[in-house]
Amino acid sequence: MFFKNVTIHRLPAPWAVSAEQMEKWLEPHAFQPANTVEMQRQGWASPRDNGSLVYTLNRQMLLVFRAEKKLLPGSVVTQFTKVRAQELEEQQGFKPGRKQMRELKEQVTDELLPRAFSISRDTRVWIDTVNGWLVIDAASKQIADDVLGLLVKSVGTLPLSSVRVSRSPVSAMTEWLVSGEAPTGFTADQDTELTSPGTGNATVRYSGHALEAEDMRRHIESGKQCMRLAMTWEDRVSFVLTPSLTLKRITPLDVIKESSDPTATNADEIFDSEFTIMTGEMAKLFTSVIEALGGEVDEQKQAA
Repeated sequence: MFFKNVTIHRLPAPWAVSAEQMEKWLEPHAFQPANTVEMQRQGWASPRDNGSLVYTLNRQMLLVFRAEKKLLPGSVVTQFTKVRAQELEEQQGFKPGRKQMRELKEQVTDELLPRAFSISRDTRVWIDTVNGWLVIDAASKQIADDVLGLLVKSVGTLPLSSVRVSRSPVSAMTEWLVSGEAPTGFTADQDTELTSPGTGNATVRYSGHALEAEDMRRHIESGKQCMRLAMTWEDRVSFVLTPSLTLKRITPLDVIKESSDPTATNADEIFDSEFTIMTGEMAKLFTSVIEALGGEVDEQKQAA
């Protein structure tokens, strides 16, 4: 249930939108499988496969963005196009020109599409209407952008903003490594990446290796900056912090796994329990990460 890689955005807190209203917004954009002449489709799917496009509990919403794509390798299209081009050359007595080759390629693509395999990918979206978080479970920026694009199209006037903090994650992570001290409530784990922003982008990576303060200082004094840092929050959740404030490789630790509701027996009860735990823990984690980075910047006050 826990999201693995999250892109975080801000909504008003609280955000006065009901699950019923969200359902109405999403319905016109519900996922429908691609037809025989389409390369891809995207839309909203049911998080619990029960027909509802919004799963909600304690004013926390879960949505699922589904993207379907036909697998039609370019090499296959090229191979079939060459065969057609040879046949056309024999018929007309000369090689096809650029326009004819383009038309042949389009024709071959249209003919092969109905025979192409389809793959689908689901991306989960969590909306915390109480604390004002919109969280996308995606490591790829492109996928996150696709999800946001459809959400904005569905909702129309989505009051969304970026999470802006007082301190750059890069400078903060670099300072933590130099001092050998993580912020209160956090520990630095044994994975990090330091990169020199100058020509060549020289990079040093540590994986499963103790981050000795002296070694870190030596790298940083040579001009490197920390671009990734594995951390653990309150002995409850481990993750990797990045310059864009995305959290990757999120893993709940044993203390959280053991807190699941022991009375939950069926699939729905277990799902409810796990969703409640995840949303509660991650909302607190986000708040702690932002505090460690100097707190949020109030864009309205800054503009004034």
